[in-house]
Parts: sequence; C-alpha cells; structure tokens
Amino acid sequence: MSTSVPGRQDEDLPGLSSTTGRTTSRRRSAAGSGKPGKTRPKKARNPRLRGPLRTLLALLVLTVGLYAGIGAANLWGEPQAQLTPQLGLDLAGGRQVVLAPQTDDGQSVSAEQLQQAIDIIRRRVDGTGTAEAEVSRLGTNVSVAIPGNPTPDQLEALSRSSQMVFRPVLVAQPVSPTGAEPQVPRELPLPSEQRQEQVEQLAPPAPESVEEGDGTDDAVQTEENRGGERLPASTSTDGAATTTGDDDASQTTAPVEPAPPASNPSDLAQITPEVQQQFVEADCAANAEEIADAAAGAPAGQPLVVCSAEGDEKYVLGPVELSGANLVDATSGVQQLQQGVVTGVWEVVLTFDDEGTQAFGEVTSRLMGFQEGAAQNRFAMVLDGEVISAPTVRSVISNGIATITGNFTPETAQTLANQLKFGALPLSFEVQTSEQISPTLGGEQLRWGLVAGLVGLVLVFAFMLVQYHALGLVAVGSLLVAALLAYGSVTLLGWATNFRLTMAGVTGLIVAIGVTADSFIVYFERVRDEVRSGRPLRYAVDTGWDRARRTIIISDVVNLIAAAVLYYLSESGVKAFAFTLGLTTLIDLLVVIMFTHPVVSMLANTPFFGEGRKWSGMEPERLGAKRSTYLGRGQFREPDAVAPGRRRHTREELEGGVV
Repeated sequence: MSTSVPGRQDEDLPGLSSTTGRTTSRRRSAAGSGKPGKTRPKKARNPRLRGPLRTLLALLVLTVGLYAGIGAANLWGEPQAQLTPQLGLDLAGGRQVVLAPQTDDGQSVSAEQLQQAIDIIRRRVDGTGTAEAEVSRLGTNVSVAIPGNPTPDQLEALSRSSQMVFRPVLVAQPVSPTGAEPQVPRELPLPSEQRQEQVEQLAPPAPESVEEGDGTDDAVQTEENRGGERLPASTSTDGAATTTGDDDASQTTAPVEPAPPASNPSDLAQITPEVQQQFVEADCAANAEEIADAAAGAPAGQPLVVCSAEGDEKYVLGPVELSGANLVDATSGVQQLQQGVVTGVWEVVLTFDDEGTQAFGEVTSRLMGFQEGAAQNRFAMVLDGEVISAPTVRSVISNGIATITGNFTPETAQTLANQLKFGALPLSFEVQTSEQISPTLGGEQLRWGLVAGLVGLVLVFAFMLVQYHALGLVAVGSLLVAALLAYGSVTLLGWATNFRLTMAGVTGLIVAIGVTADSFIVYFERVRDEVRSGRPLRYAVDTGWDRARRTIIISDVVNLIAAAVLYYLSESGVKAFAFTLGLTTLIDLLVVIMFTHPVVSMLANTPFFGEGRKWSGMEPERLGAKRSTYLGRGQFREPDAVAPGRRRHTREELEGGVV
C-alpha cells in the first residue's frame, strides 16, 4: 500500500527524481533572476559548511603545530632533532657489547644474580634515554646491543660495578677554588608544618655545661658534636686522638687509649687520627679516583673519607645505615605543594621499602638533633665511593618518602634519580667484546618494507577509486593526511622520547593502512545505505555518520586494547609493533573525525555529489535507491514509510538546513 503525502512537491530533490528536479531548478532560476537592471541578491552562506570548515581549520593548525615543533627542535633543540625518524638497531646498526661477570672469590654466578644484573643494566640503558636497546643473556654472559653510536659514558655505565649506600656526614669541607663560594647543600624540605614541634621533642635544649666527649643517644647540640662545615684545627673527644693543625701542615699524635665505641653513628668519637690524616691530605682534584677506589672497598661499619662526585667538597662519613637495596624508587619532577601549586622547582623523590622506612625514620630523628646546616645534620648518598648527594635533613621522615630539592635542572634531577634508582649492581663485569653492528641487512629489510607499504597503498587507492569513484578521492586524501601525521609523530617522538623505528614498527605502520581504510569503508557504506533508502545525500551524510561513528570508535578501541596488551606483555621487538599500531589507530580516529567526515559533508552540498551525478560514487541508480513517485495533484509516494515516533524532515532540512 502506498503512502501519499499532499503538498510535498518541493521535496522531490535532485538525485531522487530525473525530471521533476530539473523543472524545480529552472523555476528557481527564473524566480531568482528578478527584473532587468536589478542586482541579483547575494546568496547566503550555507550554515552546514561552518562546522566542517572549523573542524578542518583545527586539523590544519594541529598539523602545522606538529611540524613547527619538529622544525623548532631541529633549530634550537638540545639535543638537535632530526628531520627524519630515528632508526632502531636492526635498521641503523649500532654497537654490541658482551659483558662477562666477575666475582671476588671466584665462585660461580647464580642465575638469580645474573637476571638481577640484566634487569639493572636494562634499566640503566633505558635511563640514559636509549630506546630499542637489546639486553639479553648469552650463556653466563650478558649481551647488550645499543642502536646508533653510544657515547663513552653510556658504554661505561653498562659494566660499572657499584653499590649504593647511605652514611651520615661527620665532617664536611668545601674544596672550591680560592675566592669561589661553596656550593649550597641540597636539602630535604619539610613535608609538614609540624617541624618546630618535632624539633622540640627530638632535640631537647642543651644543658648549661656538658662534659667534653660525652656523646648521648639524644644528640644534644653542643659545640663538640655539632660538627661545623670543616674539620676543626683542634678536636678533642673522650679517648680520641688530638690533631693540631696550622695553615701548612698537620701533626698527628697517637691516642693514649683506644677510642671508645661510638654512642651513635653521628658521634665524632669515631674519627681516629688516621682518618683525620686522610681527610687533611685528601685532594679531590688530583686524586679523586684513588680516593673513590679506597672508599668503595672500605668496611661498612667504619668511618671513611670521600669526595663529592663534582670534586667540590670532601667529607668524613660515618658507618653505613641504609643500602641501595632499601630504595624502592627514585623519580624526578617539578615540585608541587600541598595546595596543588606548582613551584617550578625540580626535585627528586625517594621511596624506601618497609625496612628502609624504619631505618630512615630513625636516622632523620637523630640528625634533627643537630643544628640545621651543620655537617652532622646531613646524610650522604654514596655511589662508587663518591658522594652524589648530601642533603640537609629538615624534618623527621617516617613515611618512607623523601624529597630532595636544590639548584636542579631537569637534566641534573633526572641524572640523580637514575643514579639512585639504577646504581646498585650486584656483580662486576668485564667487557669481553665490543663490536660495531652493520646495518646492511637492516637497510635491505627497510627497503623491502617500504616497497611493501607502497604497493599496499597503491592497491588501496585503486580499490577506493574503483569502488567509490570520485568519493574514493576523499579516502585517498584521508590516507595521505594520516601518513603525514604519522610521519610527523614518529619524527617528533624520536627527539622527545628517543623513540626509534624498527622493522617491527614499520610493520605496524603498514598494517595501519588497512585499519585506516576500514574506517572509511564503514562510513561510506553507511552513507550509501541511507541513499539506497531514498534519502537525499545531504541528509544521508549526517545520518550515515551517526551510525558509522559508533562502529568506527568501537573498532578502534578494540585495536587500542590489543596494542596495549601486546606492548605490556611482549618483548622489545613486538613492543615496537604494538606502539606504532596504537599510535596509528589514534591517528585514524583523528583523521576520520576531523578530515573525512567534514570533507564528505562539504562535498554533499556541491551539485556534483549532492545531485548524485555519474562517477560521483553516490549515483542513486547505481546504488538501487528507491525513488519518490509523483502521483499528481501535489502528491508523492514516499520510498519508505516513516517509523512510528519520527517526524518527516522539512524541505529546508533536507536541502541544506541543519538536520
């Protein structure tokens, strides 16, 4: 049974009727011509074009900003960015280093020790900003392959045997050049506002008279145990040696009685004449390596003389109170106050395990008993026999989370965090072989990979043009925009995160061609379904997009989930494939929303596409569209009955108004 609607003659739009549409067009042309000599009124801009134009403009700004960022990083970046993607080990070559583990007692290395060493070496390499490095077990050795040309510091960091320990500072003396101001110690800022109350509880007022050398567990602030910024010329403790010094030399007198055991690790009674002599003679500028080697082999329970890593300060340190094994994590970032205000000051945050939390709380409680800024108020972090940081303790830290601030830059903060986090290596290694890896095989793979991608792209172009005619050009343009964004993203990530493109990554980019083309096909077929139902193209574009958008988003979300699972559960080779697959999936979603749909919406308002002309890809006859039949007396038979609860669209809505 046909449905007749009176008074809808004007709804027979171009593309739905072969004769009436032309008559209507001629009538409008004659009516719009006006009287001779009159200026033809200017046609108002179609409101349907405003949204697509704004969206395309936003995409243009995004693309220009992406490549402007690459150009700025190439001109002023540090390090200078490349204008092409960085290539991984299999495509660009690099250096392979084989490390052989060494033990002091000659015993065999356990599998657990070797695996722990591999994990630390891998984190060390990642911490230097080197991406796509391969660290693997080679029998009882460790093989490390680094892409590109690694620096000597990166190579040295691989085999460096080191142990991270935490010791209290007993004496500190700047060794800066004459006339230069000593470096201000880095500090542990107060995590709460209860500092004064804690100080009063933990450091009772000093008595009016204190016996010399009477160290107590409460670390009462006295002139004898306060420990200034340098070793005094004359220091006297109960039973300890007395050292008398002048501007030129120092003389050591043997103690009459052996030194008594220290009351706490910060007690100056631990400083023997030998330690004093070592401290006076220590030359951090000329003998830094010798001092570091001696300190690295010193017993954990005895004081020792060390230099700072920069060579600008020397110390006498107490016994070891924490080890690097108690440190769970160390990160760097911009300081943020409790109110959420970002200060712009860079900091390093330390996190200890349960054992380290308890020990660190006891240490900070004791150190708070000393005057702020004094040597004994500081806590040294020693790596490889050198002090990498000696911050001042400003509060009791009982939650296991400490924050170091100072004159940090982003680079120095990250370096300190890496040293603290990845410093301790349970074994020492000897470089067995170090050789350059040729990129010849990788270059051949890259060429064939690019050829495969180009062939796939051409085949997709051909299919789109055959299947969708002129509308296929929109798909071709969308693929080119997606390729432009993918190239820029990979290039910029190479500079920002040292991301390197491997053969697996190239494979992910090639697979992305099919993922992106699939989104276009879903959209175009939805629009065609609407045209087949008899709806005008302008209306079919919006309705088809509403239905296709959900399908496209669900499909891309599934791809993102698969990429995330592959990335977190796979090895380095598959990680590159998963990363590029996830990246290109996001780009596909961006292109479909910000390029494909706006362009199709604009084309639907042109005569060629809007009227469904031949080779437009939306010809109603070719798609088998149902047509409205003119029944006479201004009555039409609709191609589809309107579903219950839905209204019919007006002529203005169908011809150009907002649906």
